[in-house]
Amino acid sequence: MTLKDVKHWVFDMDGTLTVAVHDFALIRRELEIPADADILTHLNGLPTEVAAAKHAWLLEHERELAQASTAAPGAVELVRDLAARGCRLGILTRNAQELAHITLKAIGLGECFAPEDVLGRDNAAHKPDPDGLLQLARAWDVAAANMVMVGDYYFDLACGRAAGSKTVLVNVPENPWPELTDWHAKDCYALRRLLG
Repeated sequence: MTLKDVKHWVFDMDGTLTVAVHDFALIRRELEIPADADILTHLNGLPTEVAAAKHAWLLEHERELAQASTAAPGAVELVRDLAARGCRLGILTRNAQELAHITLKAIGLGECFAPEDVLGRDNAAHKPDPDGLLQLARAWDVAAANMVMVGDYYFDLACGRAAGSKTVLVNVPENPWPELTDWHAKDCYALRRLLG
């Protein structure tokens, strides 16, 4: 099966469909998270009251970023092209679901994704866990092997591989994880060319 044959596409949000703007070092400093720790895993390991306060700060910080989102080069054209071909499209993000909807609206793609096909960190175990991807596969009644996970980071690729899906790495100058990637596209423009 080639990418042209795939009819079920799942996208990461930040850094994939949008220009990456998260300052993870700042977030870790503000939330007193060790520099080498995964933010969501760290927060989920805190006492409930402390975690709730830090999640609330993170949500509001990310809300400002979502409202000011800018589409990545070629992303809008790619998604609209896939939608026009009749592909089923989903979002799997480590961000909050409500912010994913704000982001999609801000970049002009809100109508391309069914609301129930946009999953955030509160709807599924966060990537690299494949839970969200497998939820979409069940909802769409398709084998995960017939889906593709598109993202810009190791977590996206590891998620896709764990689910048994194809993976595409975008928006990075080089591919640092060749063992996890079926295809590599420098950006969404390159991915559109791959699709013909």
